[in-house]
Amino acid sequence: MKRKTGQDRSVTSKWRPATQAVRGGSARSEWGETSEALFLTSGYAYDCAEDAAARFRGDQKGMTYSRLQNPTVEMLEQRLALMEGAEAARCTASGMAAMTAVLLCQLKTGDHLVAARAMFGSCRWLTDTLLPKFGIEVTIVDGRDAHAWKAALKPNTRLFFLETPANPTLDIVDIRAVCDIAHEAGAQVVVDNAFASPVLQRPMEFGADIVAYSATKMMDGQGRVLAGAVVGTEDFILNTLLPFTRNTGPTLSAFNAWVVLKGLETLDLRVMRQSDNALKIARFLETRVPRLLYPNLPSHPQYQLAMRQMKAGGTILSIYLDGGRAQAHGLLDALELVDISNNIGDSRSLMTHPASTTHAGLSEEVRMEMGVTEGMLRLSVGLEDADDVIADFDQALRAVGL
Repeated sequence: MKRKTGQDRSVTSKWRPATQAVRGGSARSEWGETSEALFLTSGYAYDCAEDAAARFRGDQKGMTYSRLQNPTVEMLEQRLALMEGAEAARCTASGMAAMTAVLLCQLKTGDHLVAARAMFGSCRWLTDTLLPKFGIEVTIVDGRDAHAWKAALKPNTRLFFLETPANPTLDIVDIRAVCDIAHEAGAQVVVDNAFASPVLQRPMEFGADIVAYSATKMMDGQGRVLAGAVVGTEDFILNTLLPFTRNTGPTLSAFNAWVVLKGLETLDLRVMRQSDNALKIARFLETRVPRLLYPNLPSHPQYQLAMRQMKAGGTILSIYLDGGRAQAHGLLDALELVDISNNIGDSRSLMTHPASTTHAGLSEEVRMEMGVTEGMLRLSVGLEDADDVIADFDQALRAVGL
């Protein structure tokens, strides 16, 4: 591959997804390195004063400051845009930085947002607490019900916001149906795609305008760094999102970008293997627990929709125990292999009790509305041998009487 081939869209757009994940966005320095270079610099020098002025005017290509641009971060942004089938991308310091930026850069006092009720706890804090402080009206709906989205529309509706599969209830939203409703009303749709990744689901293919990620999860894939990303049209990224991020500073570090670049090289392999593991483990657990949710099991109430939108069921499953928090915590404490951790997307299997961790900041009423009960547990399946994970659950379930 030539030095700049990885950033030539006329070439890279023809590559298949696995090739894009390994080589897309890459740009080699004059040293000809094969692995992307790590540019640890906060600023950039100019050959003359007029060059600096020209760059700040936008008349000359080049970097000005790493809060705005960085060569390593730019390579990641170009790769993510390719993988998502989007025109452009912007990376952020974390997934929540991405979610916050994608909402605040578009909404203002007097606007109306419609959001799905089932989503990550911090995203519900944005919709329920932060946005109303700025005079932004928010309506929460059951994301699974297309009629609810339509009924929530108002003359000032600007944006729809959803996560599918949802964290941690694994609700599936009909992306195409919701996008059709939004676009008919002149609103845009933001999809949090962290649970699926572009390997399993590309929301823009179903009509989504903007896709946001916690790249901390599947994209890094080994629990090492924080990162976030927003992908969309070039006009949105450059003229709506960038003015917000360049002046508020949720900047992704070059080191973290480099780590995520390395993670993307194996994303397809990991996600597909972890999805296979998750399906095998879900089939076992379904015979032992009162209720289990996994998108690739026929028992999931939206199984058909999930399989229309997703390439596989993903790496996350949720179980419900009848014994409330005591039994849920007892199961966690009895695990010997699976880690108790509130992260997801790691190469290691991780399990958490959402009501006391990721969604603890929400009121009990909101948690119940979402389906986050005291007996609910969320499992992020890793790359271990699935039979070892099953054996661990077998002994832990017996320890709590299941």
